[in-house]
Amino acid sequence: MKTPLLSALTVLVVTGSTALAQNGKPDAEGYIRDWLILAPYPIGESSGADEIDRKQFATEAQPAAKDGAVQKLGSTELTWSKTTTKDFYIDFKELHPAQSEHVAGWAVAYVVAPVEKTGLTLKMNSNDQGKVYLNGKELVKFTDTRTLEKGAEDSAEKVTLKAGVNVLVLKVVNEENNWQGSVRFVDATGKPVTDVKVQTAP
Repeated sequence: MKTPLLSALTVLVVTGSTALAQNGKPDAEGYIRDWLILAPYPIGESSGADEIDRKQFATEAQPAAKDGAVQKLGSTELTWSKTTTKDFYIDFKELHPAQSEHVAGWAVAYVVAPVEKTGLTLKMNSNDQGKVYLNGKELVKFTDTRTLEKGAEDSAEKVTLKAGVNVLVLKVVNEENNWQGSVRFVDATGKPVTDVKVQTAP
């Protein structure tokens, strides 16, 4: 009797894992769900508006992120870790519940386009301050405090994904309460971009 029970449990576990995994693709709404996370970095008494503009490490705009790699931020060292989000957004607070206020965090995804894609819109949301870089270039920034509400996103238009690997970086600073962020691409018609690969390794 133990064998069928174990088999059933195995199927349940595998099915549940598959449901959470994105199989290296954005979800149906275009949200990136597979990331490399670097957090939490304490900002002390500094304002989030100041910290979102400050580069806490020199390669912030295009870091060489990979799972398990150590990143130096001044006298602080943090480790990049791979994660797949449960929802359309990254919940930094859930990942780091013991230190989730007055902090900064980064998320990196390697977006692989089969061909060059032009005329896209990048949409970013954050709680609180947020910024997105693509291939080393800052595209969009939010400097105030807010809650994360689906659809209430900041946009960067006329965005190009080059053919091959594109380095996408989301930076989110949290002052108090929830700490979250999301990124997706849509095309010129507003349709979510889903025909790209999302990697957590260069």
